[in-house]
Amino acid sequence: MTSRPSLPPGETGYAVVVMGVSGSGKTAVGKALAAELGVTFVDGDDHHSPESIEKMASGIALSDEDRRPWLARLRELIKDHLFAGTPLVLACSAVKQRYRDRLAAGDPRVHFVYLQSDYATIARRLAARQGHFMKADMLQSQFDALERPADAINLDAEAEIGEIVALALDGLVARGVRTS
Repeated sequence: MTSRPSLPPGETGYAVVVMGVSGSGKTAVGKALAAELGVTFVDGDDHHSPESIEKMASGIALSDEDRRPWLARLRELIKDHLFAGTPLVLACSAVKQRYRDRLAAGDPRVHFVYLQSDYATIARRLAARQGHFMKADMLQSQFDALERPADAINLDAEAEIGEIVALALDGLVARGVRTS
């Protein structure tokens, strides 16, 4: 990892982290939001180590220690985009405040969109989902760890994707993000 100087907030460089528990729709919303903005989308799940993926696929929740290098990789990715002035939308659970603090590193150009829902709804979604390493029986651990963000754009994960994207855009504009 290379060290880069911190840059002041710019008009074009920003990162949006679409966050929430597994099954809340982070990837679908993140892809749709990135497409609407015409920016890069990255799924944080693609940056887990093989060991972490194997652990989750075995039904074992990740510890903070397991997540540390993953969060460092995602922070570096965010930093690279901010440094280059290229906007980014990242899907990442970021269920704990310290994870969000790590991802943002105090940079006001990092914004969070929280997809909130209840346990029963998300459990139904996960039960229907196939081919993902995060198993439905691990959902309780994410809800147990969840620290609801006070500083995020809080949106209902049950809404239609188009509505969520529109509300996320409104929230970003209200925060001074130049989305066009």
